[in-house]
Amino acid sequence: MLPRAVPQGLLAGLAGAAVMTFGEKIEQRLSGRPDSHVPARVLERLTGRPERPREQPRALNLAMHYGQGALVGVLRAVMANAGLRGPVASGMFTVVRLTSDQILENATGVGAPPQTWPRRELVVDVLHKAVYGFVTGAVADALAARHGPGPGQRHAARRPGRHADVGPVRR
Repeated sequence: MLPRAVPQGLLAGLAGAAVMTFGEKIEQRLSGRPDSHVPARVLERLTGRPERPREQPRALNLAMHYGQGALVGVLRAVMANAGLRGPVASGMFTVVRLTSDQILENATGVGAPPQTWPRRELVVDVLHKAVYGFVTGAVADALAARHGPGPGQRHAARRPGRHADVGPVRR
């Protein structure tokens, strides 16, 4: 399952990051919100690159934005191949994407915990990450579906719900 999930997830994550970025650009034009350079600052800290606060490192920003999107997308493809598909799985994954951001931003000292943010910024971030999560999920689900149902789906097909008398599916 994992060998197939890695390329699927990288592709799905890149697609999700691209659509999220497109949506962010539209939102920024409408709201007047400036670009965030937090992704670039995180990447500078993770790689030990010199920090240049007066510069707006667009290439680093995009590298972190798409790189993180692609890598985290692998987890969504693992979910899809295991049989965790659809909107509920994409909702669960959106929380993972938000958590990934916060771990990196807070661990590097570049960001602050979301509960300290202005509410409007928090809502905007959650909405953009939801776009990423659901687009990545749709692509990952479609790619995984080419290989049939996942083990979890096969198990659920035997008898929907949780039942002690329904054992695992055959390998």
